[in-house]
Amino acid sequence: MDLTYTAEEREFRARLREWLAKELPALPPKPSPDDWPARRAYDAGWQRRLHDAGYAGLHWPLDAGGRGATPTQHLIFLEETERAGAPYVGANFVGLLHAGPTIAAEGTAAQRARWLPPVLRGDEMWCQGFSEPDAGSDLASLRTRAVRDGDDYVISGSKIWTSHAEVADWCELLVRTDPAAPKHKGISWLAMPMDAPGITVRPLRTLAGSAEFAEVFLDEVRVPVANRVGAENDGWRVTMVTLSFERGTAFVGEVVACRRTLALLARTAKENGRWDDPVLRRTLGRLHGEFGALWRLTQWNVSESQRSGGVPGTGGSVFKLAYSHARQELYDAAAQVLGAGSLALDEEWVLDRLSSLSYTIAAGTSQIQRNIVAERVLGLPKGR
Repeated sequence: MDLTYTAEEREFRARLREWLAKELPALPPKPSPDDWPARRAYDAGWQRRLHDAGYAGLHWPLDAGGRGATPTQHLIFLEETERAGAPYVGANFVGLLHAGPTIAAEGTAAQRARWLPPVLRGDEMWCQGFSEPDAGSDLASLRTRAVRDGDDYVISGSKIWTSHAEVADWCELLVRTDPAAPKHKGISWLAMPMDAPGITVRPLRTLAGSAEFAEVFLDEVRVPVANRVGAENDGWRVTMVTLSFERGTAFVGEVVACRRTLALLARTAKENGRWDDPVLRRTLGRLHGEFGALWRLTQWNVSESQRSGGVPGTGGSVFKLAYSHARQELYDAAAQVLGAGSLALDEEWVLDRLSSLSYTIAAGTSQIQRNIVAERVLGLPKGR
């Protein structure tokens, strides 16, 4: 991994900074956190600006509509947009960061042509229909059934923790197409239109008061067989591709955000006198080292993804495990620096701290990540 910058990469950074300085002041005010239709419109508007400027899907392959940027250019983009305080992907998270990349890697030419351009323009949003109420962390135990009927699958079942379902146009959906097969063998990955008859969406309110998750009930929903990505019953392999994006590269921008937050906490501690606490100083210093190491791991993961054809490897599980716990510790430290009173008065800090509690569960629990690291990275035998 070469960490030096070429003249071309320095020029890329300068052009991006100039563009951000011009575009960000022209953005409309951010909508209320609990107004998801307005948030979708805001996120779609920012995505369209990125698209029109040539920054959408920067690291996606050229045949998927991206710019085919180098890993270093991708990382520069993440650094500069985060440091400038640019909007995050928001409601377009699933489409841009794992459904879209999965289709780019596994879809047919017709599927890439149909679904990827609207994602890059911000015209269509996706949600994730993986988890089920009775499956827990054992995703392969899903029961949602898809029965072949001519050119369609007829789907019945339910999903939970479906990200952005209430504002999504499409759902990356896992279904069981062969109930007689071993549980990892009879699964298929489908693109389901969210306006199809038979779909009921019930929003779920989180601890932070937001409703970006939902329950989704499917009552004989018809989805064309042409919407299947990958072969029938090969969905578990395709799902591993999706999860490798979700765990391996989807969080990289957040590492930059956490490093910026940590620097802010250190400055605040020096201003309010809490820097005199040696235990707090050691905590902040250790977190500085951890997030520095996570950024280097991010650089390695992005570079490895590029070398392997665009699909991240199992190093994503190492990153996800370490990042989840480091983020929780970061906001525990924030409570020490700012004090309970300050947290109570600042909604953004409160929401970030409450959100941090979910990271050891979201995108694969820490227990699952430890198993993956032990078995697939370290080659240890499976536990009994």
